Amino acid sequence: MDRALIQRLERAVAEKVFPGCVLGIVSRDGKRSIFPVGNFTYEKDSLKVTENTIYDLASITKSIPTSCVLLKLLEEGKVDIDDKVSDFIPEFGNFPEKKEVTIKNLLTYTLELQVPGLSSLKDKTPDEIVAQVVSAHLKSRPGSRFFYNNATALLIGLVIQKIIKEPLDVYAEREFFAPLGMNRTTFHPERFPKTEIAPTEDDLWRGRIIQGEVHDESTFTLQKKYFFGIAGTFSTVPDLLNFQEMLLTGGVKNEKRYFSESIIEKMHTNMMSEAKAEPVGLGWNIYNPLYMGTKVSKEVFGKTGFTGTLVLTDPLKGIGFTLLSNRTFPKRPKDSNLINAVRGDIADIIFS
Repeated sequence: MDRALIQRLERAVAEKVFPGCVLGIVSRDGKRSIFPVGNFTYEKDSLKVTENTIYDLASITKSIPTSCVLLKLLEEGKVDIDDKVSDFIPEFGNFPEKKEVTIKNLLTYTLELQVPGLSSLKDKTPDEIVAQVVSAHLKSRPGSRFFYNNATALLIGLVIQKIIKEPLDVYAEREFFAPLGMNRTTFHPERFPKTEIAPTEDDLWRGRIIQGEVHDESTFTLQKKYFFGIAGTFSTVPDLLNFQEMLLTGGVKNEKRYFSESIIEKMHTNMMSEAKAEPVGLGWNIYNPLYMGTKVSKEVFGKTGFTGTLVLTDPLKGIGFTLLSNRTFPKRPKDSNLINAVRGDIADIIFS
């Protein structure tokens, strides 16, 4: 299997899906394998990728740590799944129908607001972005369909902020990253040398190569004041495997409990009641052959990131894997077809 995995990743580098990547696999008993392949960029003298190369996780941040923070608060009784969002963000209830939006709608991304993609708001101030999201009209009935978007993630971050009364980055470091030994996971990549962080894009908007700063434009703007956990986490494969091992072992690692088994079950249980709706768990995406392959169980759960990242955990098969890359370098591709083909093929090799 190892050779097949390396060959597939080397082919992806040769086809310029990404200049380099790191793949890691962990099983429930803690056994793990890690495969670094390629370089930071396509230049011949570019730095080689190592197993400890730090990558911008992009939207994996929405699950690790953001949704997991809200799930922890749920378990602690500080919020209920059926609580109204307007109870925590009163100005969100500016229209009667919005007062029915619940925490469950946030965690399942079944909320659709009349707001443009947040990256189109990147030239506004942080408070202007927040105000536009919070005041927006509903576009569809909450809970009717899965609608993946950054505006919902912003609201999750706002709710968390109202409950914990401290910055999300501080809470995540104390409650998850530090105790799980995720010592190279952070919202503050400036703590590490750029020689340890893969670049993400030669960005015209910022006028520089993005390396050691968040790739997502709206998060870059928001972080001038807020850490909402839309994007912005940087990490390594070994660190993320620590988190996945904890999920595979029922929420416990090194004799410390992070989640109950019942909360983890809700992460990989379909919360959508409508038959044609895309399956989604609390805080995580569930079984999607487009990028999860066809050999996984129907309870597999995971999250992708725009920069070329993926975390995938199969509780029935007792295996998880992380694939980190910088497929957006030097320029973002027109679609995700190539990276999704790699993700699916890797999943099929691991789970077959």
